[in-house]
Amino acid sequence: MAIPDWPESERPRERLLLHGASHLSDAELLAIFLRTGMKGKSAVDLARELLGRFGGPTGLFAAEREAFCQVPGLGPAKYAQLQAVLEMARRALAERLKTGDAMDSPEVVRNYLRLLLGGRQHEVFMGIFLDTRHHAIASEELFRGTLAQTSVYPREVVKRALHYNAAAIIFAHNHPSGVAEPSRADEILTQSLKQALALVDVRVLDHFIIGNGIAMSFAERGLI
Repeated sequence: MAIPDWPESERPRERLLLHGASHLSDAELLAIFLRTGMKGKSAVDLARELLGRFGGPTGLFAAEREAFCQVPGLGPAKYAQLQAVLEMARRALAERLKTGDAMDSPEVVRNYLRLLLGGRQHEVFMGIFLDTRHHAIASEELFRGTLAQTSVYPREVVKRALHYNAAAIIFAHNHPSGVAEPSRADEILTQSLKQALALVDVRVLDHFIIGNGIAMSFAERGLI
């Protein structure tokens, strides 16, 4: 049955307007973006199929254009729309980081990093450079590696921190496996970076590991 034939109280768009976006499931939110389904499938049915195919929202957002466009009912136009929406969300969150204290807005930091690094097929190590008020000066991809690991050089990180005249930094990297748990190597690297940056009076405030929809904080684990 097509969504317009559903009772009004069950239609995703009407429910969002009445109760807010947080009350909708992932499939219902995606259905609003898709707008229409295809023959024999409502937009919600198509959304559920998409989320199952790509392993949830994170996998869908990170999908390559070719893989996305192979799904019946989708194409380059929908891919472009999705990428535009994601980029707008990233920019909005980045703007908030530039105007507010990052340490007072942990969910903003988490959401930004999940959108930036979630679903990547290769490991990426990045830094958010902060001023004395913990406002973001810049975020930068520092190193990119293989499916399993990335080589990070503390000397290069120090050079970038000095370039931005940063007072503090938040690190983040993704685990393509989807498991957001720190390895012993991750812990050793974090301490090495902390020690190197302390020599130039730059504080390491946190290090996040991004997995499947999860952003694990070293600071919250007492690992910083």
